[in-house]
Amino acid sequence: MSVLILFNFNDAKDIFTAMPLSTSPLTLSACFSLHSETEKKTTLDQALRQVLEEQIVEKKALVDDFLSLIYFSIDGVTEGICSATTPFLLLGDVLDCLPLYQCDKVFSFVEENVSTWKSNSFYTAGKNYLLRMCNDLLRRLSKSQNTVFCGRIQLFLARLFPLSEKSGLNLQSQFNLDNITVFNKNELESTLGQKPTEEEDGMEVEEGEMGDEEPSAPAPCSIPIDYNLYRKFWTLQDYFRNPVQCYVKFSWMTFLKYSDETLAVFRSFKLDDMQASKRKLEELRTAGGDHVYFAKFLTSEKLMDLQLSDINFRRHILLQYLILFQYLKGQVKFKSSSCILNDDQCSWMEETTKVVYQVCHVLNTEENWNSWKNEGCPSFVQERPVDDKPKRPMRKRQAPEDFLGKGPDRKVFMGNVELTRLWNLNHNNMAACQSVSREFMPTLEEFFEEAIEQADPANMVEDEYKVVRNSNYGWRALRLLSRRSPHFFQPTNQQFKSLADYLESMVIKLAKELPKDLPSEEIKTMVTPFSKRATTLLLDCLSMQTKLVSNQQMDDIAGKLGSQWKTLAGQLEIKAAEIREIETDSKDMDMQAKLLLVAWQDREGTQATVESLVPALNAAGFPKIAEILNET
Repeated sequence: MSVLILFNFNDAKDIFTAMPLSTSPLTLSACFSLHSETEKKTTLDQALRQVLEEQIVEKKALVDDFLSLIYFSIDGVTEGICSATTPFLLLGDVLDCLPLYQCDKVFSFVEENVSTWKSNSFYTAGKNYLLRMCNDLLRRLSKSQNTVFCGRIQLFLARLFPLSEKSGLNLQSQFNLDNITVFNKNELESTLGQKPTEEEDGMEVEEGEMGDEEPSAPAPCSIPIDYNLYRKFWTLQDYFRNPVQCYVKFSWMTFLKYSDETLAVFRSFKLDDMQASKRKLEELRTAGGDHVYFAKFLTSEKLMDLQLSDINFRRHILLQYLILFQYLKGQVKFKSSSCILNDDQCSWMEETTKVVYQVCHVLNTEENWNSWKNEGCPSFVQERPVDDKPKRPMRKRQAPEDFLGKGPDRKVFMGNVELTRLWNLNHNNMAACQSVSREFMPTLEEFFEEAIEQADPANMVEDEYKVVRNSNYGWRALRLLSRRSPHFFQPTNQQFKSLADYLESMVIKLAKELPKDLPSEEIKTMVTPFSKRATTLLLDCLSMQTKLVSNQQMDDIAGKLGSQWKTLAGQLEIKAAEIREIETDSKDMDMQAKLLLVAWQDREGTQATVESLVPALNAAGFPKIAEILNET
């Protein structure tokens, strides 16, 4: 079998080399005299890689030729005659052998086909190859010189993999310890704090540095800008890249000392007005130049004064403090058990966080101040627009006394006879709303009188002419029953087909309970098995209601409890929040005791009976009150 595969591989390579790349993969596959589909795929995969290798070694092919070969392999995977990993192997071979300036074009091809890589045919087989290929590229690229290319690779990976992909997550919260900030650590080589030489004093000023139109240098601060401050300031970057050091006592003390001095410099060092910087940025934009971005801090000693006076630079440092504090105080799964802050550290971080926000506020205020000066110091007082024609003051016409209700009969005229009559029925609106004439709710006897008469078989009223068949009457009946009848809330197993059937059943019940005599005794005997059960439930409910604690009984108990009502609150299982609310609502002890019993009654509902209150009184040490309650 190996000889057959080798023979067919050589034939396949020759056939593939002789045919143009525009040939269909199926046409090429038909030329192979192999037994199985697996042999065809293996043969074509090896042929493609061998042809690519010859093109790379001869160095005659262009990048477009490589991409055409990869396109051919993609079509082969779609047609089912190539392995799904073949395009990724070809891409890896090309990127490994080409210089970086040509890898940019190949990677553009990878970016354009991200939808192809995410399809079902390619994603499972090629995601690991793509991840390895991107990581190899990142290792070859410079983070400071090829920042755009590195960013494109990161964006491609973000588009390719879902958010739940673990390969893109820092699950163990590891830090980039390779991000080391390099600065001068030899004090003997430092030039900070030294007086300039005569040659340096006589040097000509370069264009764009300091001119006659440039603002004067920042005013010196109370803390000297020397090598000691320079060393402490840049040493803080080591804590920002590895926050775990802050959990060590000695490292924390060092960080504390250096941070206090740095923030003190930020508070006292004057900010630059940035006029020259803004003018240079405008010139760059006009000339079409790109904005220069530095991935690392510039740590030259000569830049120390300029950096301390730069608003954006200070913001970067303050933001690093906030990120560090968030990690130290946050709950991270992979933190060691020894990574615990004490109370002093927590309090210092809280105070320093406030200082950081104060410094940020000062930066914003200083930036607004500089903008105001750059705009020519316009006046803060906004002048009113001056009209050409001054307006004459208009005298307000006084309303008539009759309209204001100040006439002899104190009558308010509303402009309409009916509105005037309604408005003057009562001068006090609240008193008018509480008038007895506004009580429109009838009694059960009055409302259901006609329905009870029609329910009597002796009156021989047909069903279609009964008032219970009227939808408006049924709606009003339900509202009245919900307000004045206990039958409305009783559970039932009987099914009613319509509202009229339900109201007829309720009319029969009311006819037996209302004191008014019915026209006939026959209606009283019309009791279905359900009505017997309902009557029994109603009697049980009425008997239970007689055992409920009445308002008079609660008043008597509250008067006897007085200031000792909190003792009973524990037995009634009243929460502490409710007790505080009761004390807030009233200062009277008797009223507080009454509110306690009301809260218990609201919670228990139908279970707020004498039988349940008596044991609570006995348990709380009030047997005499319980005995009086039993007697009543």
